[in-house]
Order: sequence, then structure tokens, then C-alpha cells
Amino acid sequence: MPRYVVNNPQAESEESSEEEDDDQGQPEAEDEEPAHAQPAKRQKISLQLGKGKGQLVCHVCGKPGHCAGFVGAAYMDCPNKPCYLCKNTGHTTMTCPYRVAPEHGVKQSNSVSSDGILATLRNREQDGRQREVRRPHTKWLVESAVLRLHSRRCTCLEFHPTRDNIVVSGDKKGEVAVWDFHKVTERSVYKTHKALTNHVRFLPSSDGAACCSAATDGTLKELDIETGSDKELLNCNPEGWITGVTDEKAWIMLYGLGVSWRRSLIAVGDSKGMVYFLDRRQKDPICCHQLHKKGNKVTSADFHPVDKDLLLTASNDWQAKLSDMRMLCAPLTEGSKGKGQMQPPIEVVSMEHPKVVNSAWFSPVTGQKIMTTCIDNRIRIWDTLFNAGQPADREIIHSHDFNRYLTPFRAEWDPKDTDEREVIIGRYISEDFGGVALHPVDVMDGGTGRLVAEMKDPNLQTICPVNKPHPRQDIIISGSSTSLYAWSPASPDEEMDGLQTASSQKLPDSAAVLFSNPNYISFNAGDETKKSSKSKKGGSSSKDDDSEPKKGKKK
Repeated sequence: MPRYVVNNPQAESEESSEEEDDDQGQPEAEDEEPAHAQPAKRQKISLQLGKGKGQLVCHVCGKPGHCAGFVGAAYMDCPNKPCYLCKNTGHTTMTCPYRVAPEHGVKQSNSVSSDGILATLRNREQDGRQREVRRPHTKWLVESAVLRLHSRRCTCLEFHPTRDNIVVSGDKKGEVAVWDFHKVTERSVYKTHKALTNHVRFLPSSDGAACCSAATDGTLKELDIETGSDKELLNCNPEGWITGVTDEKAWIMLYGLGVSWRRSLIAVGDSKGMVYFLDRRQKDPICCHQLHKKGNKVTSADFHPVDKDLLLTASNDWQAKLSDMRMLCAPLTEGSKGKGQMQPPIEVVSMEHPKVVNSAWFSPVTGQKIMTTCIDNRIRIWDTLFNAGQPADREIIHSHDFNRYLTPFRAEWDPKDTDEREVIIGRYISEDFGGVALHPVDVMDGGTGRLVAEMKDPNLQTICPVNKPHPRQDIIISGSSTSLYAWSPASPDEEMDGLQTASSQKLPDSAAVLFSNPNYISFNAGDETKKSSKSKKGGSSSKDDDSEPKKGKKK
């Protein structure tokens, strides 16, 4: 039987303290003096103006008299600032039209319409055969979870290219973990880097055990997920970090990482706007190019799934750029006006953004679309590469403008969707579900901006900035803090059981969305006091098939 969790809002002690503060400093009513009594000597009354104990102070603008931030699950806006969600004035975050309907004002894609001229031509070119339409799931439940898999927060996820039950994750401490989400308790953790692991990608190999990872310690390493052994492919700081000696401005960190299986090529971006191109069979990088402005980190790198000559990168310089790989090692040409020899331009087009771009991805099937995630709370989609130099065809307003203490939010395509419309991204601003403040993982329609599903669980009350859809199965892995959660679609019977339980217990309507899978399995990896060493680099592994997994509510 599905289980509901309805918690009362946390008792706030501020109300009682405010009442006490109101009583303090107020002069008590004096008894009326009799007519024959001598007039009492008047005492001086001093008033101190300033920030009293019970006076509200806004943490956003610093001015007294109001407050801003989360009050339970509701976000209170600062009256001196625009709406936190859409960045427009005239309304608050709780009354923002984009919060209620993300598709508000979004221009639909031409492929959405089924009775237009383009749809008729497409149907004719397909020889009149109707292509099977994949219907998105509207209800998701946690199927399994591993708690405290990492020692620090999760930063990246990647699925195994051939083994459907394996997912690889990185964390802030430089660890790389391998988790079997079918067996739940089987996992391995390797100490690969000395600092934050930013991206993990699998490499073409015969056994599929090789992957590479880029970290802020300036190293790019190839890791064998079976043995835990690693090999250094690139080290931007060969002398290492020496306290009091190393110049912080000269330290180079690696961020965005992309792998081209067709070219056997690796592209990794650093914190200075440079992109390095490597072949794992060679000792040194093939070449490097200044694709973005100096001093700005390259946040993502993605190769085109069909055209091996295109590379898409995003950066902190507020740009996403499309580059031509054929110009990497092109011969120098004579410059105009006596400038001597010059390198042919590698940049094809640049897509300007108003703020930092967290990621930029090609659509996974055809590569005809481009999707970027910007910290201005916008997901931008270009329907064709020919329009990349123009404003985006679609801007979807979504809450993900928060990078402090969190891994940056990145919208991900669902590679199983042949229409290339389904998008998965975590949400920052929480919602009130039956008295519980939750941060759902949103499944959105990239063609219309419509919210298709909200993935939520009453036991998962932390933010999930890292999410990855499975390339072959209906599974989505979410990284929240140091734990990983595996979501799967709910069956019709589970949905009906949840609704029946809500009606029998006479719970509020908002609680009907809080039922979770009563049989899902969670394993707390942090309960182990000691992990056995598996690699010479300090990696650790634990495969506790004999340990009893826990069912139901996670602690």
C-alpha cells in the first residue's frame, strides 16, 4: 500500500519572540494618582532608534522593515528587487505566471503541430508511415537509492555505454563512484583526483570499462572502473600546489569535457578559456585553442552526434560557441594588411547570453537542436543550427538561478525521445506539497515549455541539481547532496492505490502527490566504519551483497 507522509509545518519560534519583543520597551499603565497626592518627580525617558531585536532586516538589500527568502516553502520577494523567477517587476515569485504555467508566452515548435504544411510534407517524405510517438510519463517514483555514497556533494553523472545497470558519478572531493542501481548495495568509490570532479565521460574501448574525468586540480585522468587504476592524460599544473608559493592566478582548473567516439578525440576546457584536444594514444595534447575569453572557465563541451566536425562549448563569458573541428590543425594563412600569418577561424557562430551559461548541448539523436542553460532562469532552445546566430527560438523560464554551495543546474535531453523534446532539470525554488517543502525534478516539453511531470518524494527534501536520464531505459538518476536516487515511472496500479489511500485517510488534495513507492530499496553507505582499499591510488570499494538493504523510509 502506498505510503503518505504529511508533516506539519515547522514550529517557528519567531512569532513568540516577536510577541515578547512587542511587550518589551512599552511603558506600563500607571495607576491614577489621588487628588491629594503630591505630583511625582518626572523621570527622563530615553528612546533608542535602530535595529531592535524583533525588527526585520532584509538579507537581500540590507534595509530594515521587511525580509526576503524562504518562509517554509514560500519564497518572499524583496520589494526593492524584481521577481526572483522571471526577473521582471510588477509581481512576486509566488504570483509569477511562469511559476504556475512555464509555457506562458513560449513560442511552440513547428514540429508540435500535426496538421500544418510542414507536418504534411514530413509525412509524405516518410512514405506515409506514421512514426511511433513516445508518450512521456507523468508520475515517477524512487525505485532505489544509495545514501551517503560520496563524502561530499555529487557533481556529475554518466551512464555506462553498454551495461544498463551501471552509473558513474563524481563529487566535490575528487572521488569517482560506480554504482549498480539494480543490486543497490554494490558500489565502488575511487579517490581519483585531489579536488572537485567536474565531468565524467566514457571512452571507446573493447570492454567499456574506461572513462575519463576532469577536475579542478588541473588533471584529466583515464580510469578503469573495474580495477580502479588510473592514468594521467593531462596535467596543467605539473608542479602541484605548494602553500605560500603557488600563485592562485596561475593555477589552471579543468571543467567542461566532451568525447568524440568517431574521432577518438577528447576535448576539455579549462578556467582560462582554453580548450585542449587530446588523443589518449598520444602522450601530449594534439593542440589547444583559445575558444572563449581569457580568464573565463569553459563550463561544458559537446561533440555533434552525427557531424564529427562540430563542437559546442559554453563558458562564463556569457557565450555558447559552435566550432569547426577541421580548422584545428589547418595551415597558417597570410593575414591582411601585413599582419603576417594567421590561424584560420575555428569559430562558426557565437550565441550571446545575458549571464553565465552553465551548459550547452546538441540534441542527442539528430543534433539539429541546441539547448543552453543560463543562470538568468532561462532554458534556451534553437530548433536548427542555421538559426544559432539569431535569438533562441524558445526561452523557457525555470527556477535554477543558484550556484552557491550547489552544483550548477544543467538541463539534459532525454536520449530516448526521438522527437528531441523531453528535457530534465532540477528545480531550486521549493513548492509546498501537503505541508512538506520539496524541490522537484522537472520533466519538461522543450517544444512547448509545458511541465510534463514533477518528480518528487516525501523523503527527498534536498535539492537535486544533478540529473541524468538513462539512454535506453525509463530510469532517471538524481544526485542530491552525497546520495544518488534512481527514479522509474509509476505503474497505473500504483497511481490508483495512491489515490485510494488519499481518499480513505481523508488527506488534503495536495497530499495526494506525496505517495511514494513502499517497496523501494535504500542503502546507507555511510554506515560502514571502514572501507577496504581497492586501488593503489587510495580507492575504496564495497560490495556488500550480504548486507540487508532497507525498505521504505530513508533516514
